[in-house]
Amino acid sequence: MKTLQDYIDKLNSLNFKEMYNNDFFLTWEKTDEELEAIWTVADALRFMRENNISTKVFESGLGISLFRDNSTRTRFSFASACNLLGLEVQDLDEGKSQVAHGETVRETANMVSFMADVIGIRDDMYIGKGNAYMHEFMDAVTQGNKDGILEQRPSLVNLQCDIDHPTQSMSDALHIINEFGGLENLKGKKLAMTWAYSPSYGKPLSVPQGIIGLMTRMGMEVVLAHPEGYEVMPEVAEIAKANAEKSGGSFRISNDMADAFKDADIVYPKSWAPFAAMEKRTNLYGEGDTDGIKALEKELLAQNANHKDWCCTEELMATTKDGKALYMHCLPADINDVSCKDGEVVASVFDRYRDPLYKEASYKPYVIAAMIFLSKFANPQETLKKLETEKTPRIFE
Repeated sequence: MKTLQDYIDKLNSLNFKEMYNNDFFLTWEKTDEELEAIWTVADALRFMRENNISTKVFESGLGISLFRDNSTRTRFSFASACNLLGLEVQDLDEGKSQVAHGETVRETANMVSFMADVIGIRDDMYIGKGNAYMHEFMDAVTQGNKDGILEQRPSLVNLQCDIDHPTQSMSDALHIINEFGGLENLKGKKLAMTWAYSPSYGKPLSVPQGIIGLMTRMGMEVVLAHPEGYEVMPEVAEIAKANAEKSGGSFRISNDMADAFKDADIVYPKSWAPFAAMEKRTNLYGEGDTDGIKALEKELLAQNANHKDWCCTEELMATTKDGKALYMHCLPADINDVSCKDGEVVASVFDRYRDPLYKEASYKPYVIAAMIFLSKFANPQETLKKLETEKTPRIFE
């Protein structure tokens, strides 16, 4: 049985000092030890909650959330993470703010950050925009803190941008780590990140890009599979390739779903829009070309419909390692004859993996909380030890 001291001992062996008072934009901007520190703190926080030890390290303060796209799991995970640490969440609804009246990013960033400790932003719909907006926002609060306007500099957690979905991929990785009994057991495991058919268009690229950008760092054999024309950002594919070479794993791209599934330990069938099409859509929105957007949507739906055979079936699952690969999805999945006629996965596969899928999602609040924790405490080991010593119960006893 693990104790909290085991997690503290693990943190003592890792170098993550640069995470203090810093942000989390992309996984590949962090070191291996920094990522492991996040997983360690996430597991420690979960351990404490399960053992009725309060993890409230803030007496007051705000977590500001800004969602420019719809969200269920990530929205509630951010709120849960903030609450776990003692922060209150305030959602920045741009439709109800002065942004509509021309308020600048610099002004908005400072006005919402007077008592904010963390900012969580989702901005994933437009290529070249989301991650850039996050940097502009954080440049503004950094300057606000430097100029004495803000008493503290809030940290940023990327809740999904146009390039990466780090809270998702980090949660997925922690799920895999615990399912396979440790980070060291992932070397040589085959993971298939494959495109799958969806009756909708415009799904962000950040999930598949986040997966190949992270899982290639663990010595895994990662296959990115998609029909021709559904390529991801070329620079992210290059990052995945470089990661695999460094970790002793492998990375390759296939246009065959069956090839990706064969002998795979983990499968992740998920729809996404072609990179070239997402670039085109961003330009059309920038030009205000409504007719062009409608035409592109019609074109992409027709293109998707040519690949309805890209579906996670029982037959494909039977070709995986011992026919028992771990099926993963960021949710919600397009389930055949449930949420749509034809989709990403057949109902029997999804139903069989429903519990593991929900467990996969359950790691996200703890991963986000760990990102906040490590950005706010220079010595998180000492803070965890104090919480254990005080042993304030989360639920009154």
